[in-house]
Amino acid sequence: MRRLRLLALPALAIMFGAATACAPAVTPIEVTEETTVVDVRTPEEYAGGHLDGAVNIDVSAADFTAELAELDPSAEYVVYCQSGNRSSRAVAQMEQGGFTSVHDAGGISDAAAATGLTVVDRRATTEKGRV
Repeated sequence: MRRLRLLALPALAIMFGAATACAPAVTPIEVTEETTVVDVRTPEEYAGGHLDGAVNIDVSAADFTAELAELDPSAEYVVYCQSGNRSSRAVAQMEQGGFTSVHDAGGISDAAAATGLTVVDRRATTEKGRV
């Protein structure tokens, strides 16, 4: 019986260690009235669900650089996409363009958790309005 307990302790330590290691902490990002939240996904992805109040500027679009030129580089921005790949690319371009306060919030789920903003779905809202 003692041998079973001794074997069970390392197994429990591994299980609990693995469980806590799977949940990365999300660093909070403060969003104020002056913060512009930017969704850099495609318009179709944006329509499928986006953070409340976010504007859509597609990083893959040919006019992305031109749209950045219309923004105030000294303002505060939070940028996100679906998984974090496009947001990091957009943030790099923004920083190269002289933007001074840009936060890469990663993917939409992480961005929602970090900012406290809810994900809204325009399609669901439109469908509910028709019912």
